[in-house]
Amino acid sequence: MTGALSGIRVLDVATLFAGPLAATTLADYGAEVIKIEHPNGDPVRNHGAQRDGVGLWWKLLGRNKKAVTLYLGSPEGQEIFREMVADADVVIENFRPGTLERWGLGYDELRAINPGIVLTRVTGFGQVGPYAKRPGFGTLAEAMSGFAAITGDPDGPPMLPPFGLADGIAALATSFAVTTALRAREQTGHGQVVDMAIIEPILTLLGPQIIAYDQLGVLQERTGNRSSNNAPRNTYRTRDGSWVAISTSAQSIAERVMRLVGRPEFIDEPWFASGAERARHADELDEAVGSWIAARDRDEVIKAFEEAEAAIAPIYTAADIVEDPQFQALGTIATLPDDELGPVRMQNVLFRMSETPGAINWTGPPVGAHTEEVLGEYGVTPQRLARLREQGIVR
Repeated sequence: MTGALSGIRVLDVATLFAGPLAATTLADYGAEVIKIEHPNGDPVRNHGAQRDGVGLWWKLLGRNKKAVTLYLGSPEGQEIFREMVADADVVIENFRPGTLERWGLGYDELRAINPGIVLTRVTGFGQVGPYAKRPGFGTLAEAMSGFAAITGDPDGPPMLPPFGLADGIAALATSFAVTTALRAREQTGHGQVVDMAIIEPILTLLGPQIIAYDQLGVLQERTGNRSSNNAPRNTYRTRDGSWVAISTSAQSIAERVMRLVGRPEFIDEPWFASGAERARHADELDEAVGSWIAARDRDEVIKAFEEAEAAIAPIYTAADIVEDPQFQALGTIATLPDDELGPVRMQNVLFRMSETPGAINWTGPPVGAHTEEVLGEYGVTPQRLARLREQGIVR
């Protein structure tokens, strides 16, 4: 089968997370993604866990991409890049605003070469405004979006996530933006600029905070693992030291939970009929549910909840995820060969499609693994390539 994005060529010149992850998603569904790195390599190659000096995050982020090195700060590197833009569909970059323009690679120059090019610009704060040229990372977006302000315990400090949440959300939004721009190109015949600010997509996912403040002057407070919209909703420790999480977003589920834990009298309380009112009685509900769970082992708790058709899930680590039968049934974790590491397991493509499914064809390749192959398509001879290597323009 052919990937849904087969025939789309993407030049990925972004670094670290949001931009490159968007390109990975496009590659998973058939786009030809040429990863253009500085000759020293994308910093993500040395970010996080490594095995025998091989970056593991890169294996995920660089999958399905052709790895090419090219120093865009050099005139000859810029010349080769312009040739590559001529038959590309998308460029994804995350340089500070003005950098591409300084190199003579701004949108006006790229559009003159290829009117259909979609220039996708992923930065912390966007291309305009007083913060546009500040260094921008996901952590800053998690702080400024309001996420940190509502995360954590009521009497504790604001909490940041222990992973690249804002970058990941921005990456998914960017891949959607790219496909939207490509669809628009089918109608108009020309490309455009996509301006993605990492501070914005996470704000959208935080729900009605802005409109609630605008209309009611209400600011959401930190509630730990609890919800201001329903209860019981929390994490609970089982007798054998495991943890589970439950949700009662639906009224019927809340009633089933209280019957299960032997406290049906709560159901008859006037306040129990409203999720928000139940949340105001979270202490009472948590005590009832928590004490019942604490007296039983995890498997017994989960079985009882499932039989009662109440919503529950174990708190998993990666070790649990790779063994879980539901994830196995979905094929969520893929096992792939890697030339440097042997068999490796990683997250599979994001979603399943019946006619044009995505696929992982290879893991993140070594630095410059495809430089000779790809640049050869643009007339770079072995002799010229050798000279470019000596000058540090490629690796």
